[in-house]
Amino acid sequence: MTDDVVAAFSQEIVAEVEEGLTTDAPFSQEVFTRLVLERLEDAGHLESTFPLYQEGRVKNALYRIDGYAFDEERSRLDLFTTIYSGELPAAKLPTADVTKAIERVLRFVSACVSGLAKDLEPSNTDASDLARLIETQAKDLAVIRVVLLTDGIVGSLASSARWRDREVLFEAYDIVRLQRVLGEGETRADIAVDLVALTGDGVSCLHVPSHDGGYDAYLAVLPGEALSKIYERYGVRLLELNVRAFLGLQGRKSVNAELRRTIVEQPSMFLAFNNGIVATVDDLELADNGAGGKEITSLKGLQIVNGGQTTASLHRARRKESLSLDNVSVPIKIIKVGGADLGEMVSSISRAANRQNTVQLADFSANDPFHQIIETIANNTWLDDGKGRWFYERARGSYIAAEQKAAYRKTEQQAFRTQTPKNRRLSKLDVARYLAAWGGLPYRVCLGGQKNFQHFMQRLKDEPQGAIGDAWFKKLVALAVLYRATEKKVRSMKFPAYGAQITAYVVAGLSHRTGGRIDFNRLWSRQAISPELEQLIETWAPQMDIAMRTSAGQKNPSEWYKKDECWQEIQKQLPPLSDPLPPELSYAAVSAEDGPMVAPVGTTHSVADYDRIALCMKLDGAIWLDVAEKGQKAGVVHYRVAAICRTLASYAAGGWGQKPSPKQAKPALEAAFAVDRAGIVATGLTEPAAEAS
Repeated sequence: MTDDVVAAFSQEIVAEVEEGLTTDAPFSQEVFTRLVLERLEDAGHLESTFPLYQEGRVKNALYRIDGYAFDEERSRLDLFTTIYSGELPAAKLPTADVTKAIERVLRFVSACVSGLAKDLEPSNTDASDLARLIETQAKDLAVIRVVLLTDGIVGSLASSARWRDREVLFEAYDIVRLQRVLGEGETRADIAVDLVALTGDGVSCLHVPSHDGGYDAYLAVLPGEALSKIYERYGVRLLELNVRAFLGLQGRKSVNAELRRTIVEQPSMFLAFNNGIVATVDDLELADNGAGGKEITSLKGLQIVNGGQTTASLHRARRKESLSLDNVSVPIKIIKVGGADLGEMVSSISRAANRQNTVQLADFSANDPFHQIIETIANNTWLDDGKGRWFYERARGSYIAAEQKAAYRKTEQQAFRTQTPKNRRLSKLDVARYLAAWGGLPYRVCLGGQKNFQHFMQRLKDEPQGAIGDAWFKKLVALAVLYRATEKKVRSMKFPAYGAQITAYVVAGLSHRTGGRIDFNRLWSRQAISPELEQLIETWAPQMDIAMRTSAGQKNPSEWYKKDECWQEIQKQLPPLSDPLPPELSYAAVSAEDGPMVAPVGTTHSVADYDRIALCMKLDGAIWLDVAEKGQKAGVVHYRVAAICRTLASYAAGGWGQKPSPKQAKPALEAAFAVDRAGIVATGLTEPAAEAS
């Protein structure tokens, strides 16, 4: 890596920070923190991050943090501290500055453990909630990591230190490392596992070279404790090339329940009962084991391509359930890819190793056809003015690569920036976030970018991909416009905490109240929301904040918002709509998915229409079937309306992922009220006076 490459990347970062400065975000350090955390999460280096600037004093000593991430599954707390100068070229940071930044973070943790939360005012801020989280979880935290984010250059940095009889890990993302991770899109290179340091010795292996030299295979047995510690250190980054997310341990029929039973009852039989894991490495180091054989001493670029379930299950057993892994041994096959193509090798291994579980193409997210199709459509779909388009960043760093490619000629560089400015860049995590929120899964969005994306890829297996085309892509962009406008408005309102969660729930709430149907064509063509819709969001946001906090009660809000039960409660407390509606809500275009009873183009809808949709979704599928079957048999419901009621029954059975249109809701509700009045079916709905008349 040359100094020129780092300098160019540094200049790009500083320019982005300056572009991001607004009246809502007036401090470059906060903009830099938010930008870097978002990019590192997108790259899989971090999970569920929250920018949070908080500073204060304890006995005249300064404490400060700039963000945090809490992984409940791994009992891990990451605390971020930022040193940003904006100077070009990037300069080396004095060791004293780095030490002070880390000490301020540790001072914050100490203050939290000592009851800082009760001294923070107001008591409902991100900082106070984090302070309470640290105070209550301190004894159970498996890992505390202090991460420095900087546009400078960090020299030597201690890897860890003792704090209150606990090891605290230190890590730095300076401009050199940020360029390597974000600029070049590398995510595996700095996964380095020292097996000697981890286990006290190397791991004996059997070397099996391939006949054509495309790869080398090594068969070995890894201690379960060591595998758990590796996962604890690197988390989902180890599974970047894996085909599956961690499916969980709950329930007797769980994929992983048998793993847990073996760990608890017969740990020494784990090697015999378990198929083990398959991993790839960029490189490894070997040494003589003293018995005429070889042992592996270190691994570089480790990726677990099959066996993510085993890995995560072992870690959960050790950390969450305090089970001993001393007698657990895990068979491992390590593939060092030489002349073969890594991507193709991983796909082949994954398909073969998971054949017993019928792995769908959608499992292979790195080169999934879904993302390839979106990329192709994005490259060929221009805005209505014909001068601009959106850029889909299917592979990390592809936007920067495309920008650099265009930079060879000044005219091409200017054209690229005009056609695809940074604010029209879409990542895979963005797509998952927008579709999940609009699809009624805001609690999944609150899990963080990576975990939400894993759930999103799992859902893709059950959804047909044939409908993806220009119209679908324009709807996706319209959702991006809506979500980002909501995000901007919520940020400008300066809520004391949980702005990201409020955004997700507001968007999901709008989708739920409107039946998922708004004027996507208007959002696409104008690339902005109307002032009326912005006003509605401004009205809804504080009401949603109150509803969300009320539903949390004594629970930790950040964890409660990640649960389906939270969303189920919020749906019952959504703010009302009022006439006149914003143009995006009052106009409904024809959609094939609406079925035979669609609103004609130009139809104007009112609050009453959306109230009917909400009433329809209060009935379950069984009641809608009764309305259709019993109502038609009694001659109270026309057969055409009965067909609509059956359609609504199927929507209800699907958890209202598909919602009724206003044109469907009106006759269906009339039928429901009619059978209730006739004593045929008890719906439990209160019939509005207007409907009764």
